Amino acid sequence: MKQVDSRHAGLTAWTRARLRQMLPHAPELGALEIVSGDASHRRYFRARPASGISYIAVDTPPEKEDSRPFVEVGGLLRDASLRAPDLLAVDLEQGYMLLEDFGDQLFLSYLLRTQETGDTESANRLYRAAIDSLLDLQQKVDCRQLPPYDKTELAREMSLFPDWFCRRWLQVEPNPRQLEIINNCFDFLCEAALAQTQVAVHRDYHSRNLMLLDAEPKRPGILDFQDAVSGPCSYDPVSLLRDCYIKWDRNRLDGWIGYYLEGARSRGIVAEISAAKFRRDFDLMGLQRHLKVLGIFCRLTIRDHKPGFLADIPLVMEYFIEVAQEYPEMEPLLSWFRRDLEPRALATLRPAD
Repeated sequence: MKQVDSRHAGLTAWTRARLRQMLPHAPELGALEIVSGDASHRRYFRARPASGISYIAVDTPPEKEDSRPFVEVGGLLRDASLRAPDLLAVDLEQGYMLLEDFGDQLFLSYLLRTQETGDTESANRLYRAAIDSLLDLQQKVDCRQLPPYDKTELAREMSLFPDWFCRRWLQVEPNPRQLEIINNCFDFLCEAALAQTQVAVHRDYHSRNLMLLDAEPKRPGILDFQDAVSGPCSYDPVSLLRDCYIKWDRNRLDGWIGYYLEGARSRGIVAEISAAKFRRDFDLMGLQRHLKVLGIFCRLTIRDHKPGFLADIPLVMEYFIEVAQEYPEMEPLLSWFRRDLEPRALATLRPAD
């Protein structure tokens, strides 16, 4: 607790000093308001130095996370005319940043409301805006400036599934045959991902990392981009459309996939590719991502003491089962998952009577 208080006090003092330089006639900044933490070690606070003006102060302990990728990728996005928040001040040594404030209007909140009210027109408008910005990212950001999303990294991510979902959370130790099944599946999904057109990949492009901006309703504010890589073109579309926090029916999903593919073709992002081939790429990329996410959500719960992510595991399992059953190559892993892992997971999540 002392370390957290010390970090907060340090960030407050640093922010006050930066704002005095930027706004010499503004009143002295009061207390920082907590906005959120995310799935990393960063914490976000709102600074209000004067009525009607606010900024976001970011605390990233440098011994736990390097802020340089956030700074560098943010610059790449802004150079491509994407709406990443302006970086107003940064101290990499201390792990402090001062950013433009995008407000509190998450895409997720609005999308959930459109589901509740049946407002398909608004949902369609939001997704088309998100896809248009994603196409800008893929077309305008040079992926050669980003680290590769290679087989080592793809496999490392999926290893979170046996390590954290199976062993640490469910207390299931895969036997040699099951490990062979897991490894064969990983190889299959890695090969499918690496065969795709490689583009700039945000890596977490979904409704909790997109903001609705009042002044620019057709251009979402983009957050949490520091893990960007050069990787498969279907990765961000599947993050957006098979979002771990909201699910849509097959018809709407097909429509938005088609909208992305039409845009990617017309902009020259992908070579001529059939809708069926892209759908296969999209599905297999989603399986890689959802295996990874099952491990991440369990790691966040166990290691980082963020149990709120457990509530999202059922939807991720649902996606995995729904898609895996379409591909014979996934049958061995799917069979074990449905027989042993899914029932144990649902029982673990079930509240005690």
